[in-house]
Amino acid sequence: MEIILASSSPRRQQLLSLTGLRFKVIVSQVEEDNAKDMPPQELAIAHACEKAFDVSKHVCGDDIIIGADTIVVLDGKVFGKPTDKNDAAAMLTALAGREHIVISGVAVVKGQQVFTGYSSTSVKFRQLTSKQIENYIATGEPMDKAGAYAIQGRGALLVEKIDGCYNNVVGLPLVTLAELLSMAGVELL
Repeated sequence: MEIILASSSPRRQQLLSLTGLRFKVIVSQVEEDNAKDMPPQELAIAHACEKAFDVSKHVCGDDIIIGADTIVVLDGKVFGKPTDKNDAAAMLTALAGREHIVISGVAVVKGQQVFTGYSSTSVKFRQLTSKQIENYIATGEPMDKAGAYAIQGRGALLVEKIDGCYNNVVGLPLVTLAELLSMAGVELL
């Protein structure tokens, strides 16, 4: 039996490594569709399941696949990864000075069994000038991050406070993952 992370995200790989778990990475080819008409928690879980199932087609039946998806929600609108610099600027401008929710859906697939959950964290951005937003976008950091920021990078300069799981905002809520892996028969502690 192998543990497989269905993600190319270096942040998720780093967080999973912190648990001491030995795993390999097989990148899912699933394209996230944030326009689906469902509650944000269900959307994040659905994406996580799609990624895990996509990878499960290429592995042994007793392998365990971990899928995850992180979205940012402001006023009911889901922010995924920005499509370009203008989209990143629009997201960061909307988030500036406001509180938003970061939701990560997690799916653990083992054979025909699927265990799912999510974590939700409240994040408040400080006020930002258009020049600060422009300078942050120029770093390139926002371009492959939900909500156009990386709290574990320079994006930490945007965040005034958080309430909830920090690792969730990075992209993989480890406590939620540990609970789901336990259901699949893998104890992290």
